[in-house]
Amino acid sequence: MVPVTTSAAPLSALSADDLAARLTTVRAAYDELKAQGLKLDLTRGKPGADQLDLSNGLLTLPTTYLDRSGTDTRNYGGLEGLAEIREIFADLLGVDVASVVAGGNSSLTMMHQVLTALLLKGGPDSPRPWGQEPVVKFICPVPGYDRHFTMLAELGIEMLSVPMTPDGPDPVAVRALVANDPSVKGMWIVPTYANPTGAVCSAEVAAELMAMPTAAPDFRILWDNAYAVHHLTDVETKSADALGLAAASGHPNRPIMFASTSKITFAGAGVAALAASPENKAWYLQRLNFAAIGPDKINQLRHVEFFGDADGVRAHMRKHRALIAPKFAAVEDALSSRLTGLGIATWTVPTGGYFVNLDVLDGTASRVVALAKEAGIALTPAGSAYPHGNDPDDRNIRLAPTYPVLDEVVLAMAGVAVCVELAALEKLSA
Repeated sequence: MVPVTTSAAPLSALSADDLAARLTTVRAAYDELKAQGLKLDLTRGKPGADQLDLSNGLLTLPTTYLDRSGTDTRNYGGLEGLAEIREIFADLLGVDVASVVAGGNSSLTMMHQVLTALLLKGGPDSPRPWGQEPVVKFICPVPGYDRHFTMLAELGIEMLSVPMTPDGPDPVAVRALVANDPSVKGMWIVPTYANPTGAVCSAEVAAELMAMPTAAPDFRILWDNAYAVHHLTDVETKSADALGLAAASGHPNRPIMFASTSKITFAGAGVAALAASPENKAWYLQRLNFAAIGPDKINQLRHVEFFGDADGVRAHMRKHRALIAPKFAAVEDALSSRLTGLGIATWTVPTGGYFVNLDVLDGTASRVVALAKEAGIALTPAGSAYPHGNDPDDRNIRLAPTYPVLDEVVLAMAGVAVCVELAALEKLSA
């Protein structure tokens, strides 16, 4: 690829002649990029094959079909899941085991079950089912997790955006929305290594969110702790104690926590869990009782045998870190070496999770994605981290480096950097 040297000044400070000269150079680099015939994919935060291989021992488990109490896991029953797997989740999430329900393979499914039950039946403290309200609104930190937003859209729930800060959702913006509007029924949070920014919700912000007055008596915070143990450094950040903070503030039913092993063992054959107050847990099991007679306890048992305990999960995640941390380092290296000083992009350097958040020059994100696609590099659509895929500034791109092998990440990110600069130069030269 034609080398592009870092500018000594922001691109916006260049003269028209210097801009034109640099545009010529970067277009040549881009043409060379296209000529490589790449087929690279940074679209979804999926584990790589080498990560999945770490869990192949599950394929020969369990060695018995009896849990520690002697219950036959092949049969019906046990709606809240095996005690052993619930204990592992409780340790990892910092909650009491009595609050945990272990389910099937998808925490997203559990979130959908909770939302649909709230719409159809209401919660323990709801004046009436949410579906009987004239309108239901949900607060969505942005940039955020696209599947949260598409779920709300599917269910007809209106979305209200608030900024995601390095310490979590902006509590001032949240308070302003919930204080006087009873139709604002809940909000999403990915509290630890948020998708896609990698932000961690601080204990202070979490406490404020759990304690704040809300016009809706049944306000819910869906606390999606998908990346609770997905560390990228030796500093293994712990999530705020959502359930404890809520109980202490007098709103024990406010948070419902979710997690799974989907990016710990097998993405499509893991174990999901929910943790909640006693009243919320009883409410959830009452609803679930009409939809299931029990989870896949054999899969839960094989995970118990595979890990042994929560420390086994932590040790397993350090193996994941060894595989994916170099990929995140490659993203940082490509962006910093090629874009630093140009004044056209900022990006996160996460300490955990699965994504890097890239903000490019306003009005150019869609162009960057299109240029990358033409060069054989698939990126998540611009704006996907916003409700309805609508980023009003057209600047946000989510990068997902875990699935490709390291050499492909290096190639793809070098190309992404060229596309970011080319889109910026086109806009500045127009």
